[in-house]
Amino acid sequence: MTHIGIVPARGGSKRLPRKNIRAIAGKPLLAWTAEAALASKLERVILSTDDAEIASVGRSHGLEVPFLRPATIADDATPMLPVLAHLIEWLEAAGTKPASIVLLQPTSPLRLPRHIDEAIATFDHKKAETVVSVTDVPNGFGPGKFMRMDAGGAVTKADFSDNGDLVVRNGPAILMTAPDAIRRGTLYGSPTLGYRMDRASSVDIDDEDDFAFAEFLLLRRQGKA
Repeated sequence: MTHIGIVPARGGSKRLPRKNIRAIAGKPLLAWTAEAALASKLERVILSTDDAEIASVGRSHGLEVPFLRPATIADDATPMLPVLAHLIEWLEAAGTKPASIVLLQPTSPLRLPRHIDEAIATFDHKKAETVVSVTDVPNGFGPGKFMRMDAGGAVTKADFSDNGDLVVRNGPAILMTAPDAIRRGTLYGSPTLGYRMDRASSVDIDDEDDFAFAEFLLLRRQGKA
């Protein structure tokens, strides 16, 4: 089965400007995902970007950059679905019909090749239409501690009785979906199966604190912290 990775990296990040090529633990952020993806069992890994500088950095780290993403799907508010649909259309026009598109956000730099391979194995062996990476809810953040706060600052205990095996999406670091589900307008097909990752590998960079924590973990992994 053909599984093709996509690394989405717009040039217009607002909270952390140019974060996708910002240096972290000695490399551009994008490089960590590129290295993991290229060392995995993915057949191809394609960078989807609207930015020439990001495209150049991606190519230098082994990613395919066969096109620049159209501006119509490169806005800050653009959801991921049309980005994946654009890749599928491009692939099929070139004669490739993948079994899945594997979304690998560059903001998850601690993801390893084995995580990608294990998600692929789950997709193939369990006949999933979608596999999404998840991690356990951190200790101390179970449903019994959730509260709601109104506009005036008053808090009340949240009515949340689900005490099952709760997990949360970890970015997600990995989201692989069959093209048919994407054509139906959903990232989550049926069945959708979870692939559990450890919390350290699940760090998703959204702000400066996340960036600093991810860098610490990357340096520690290299024996430098």
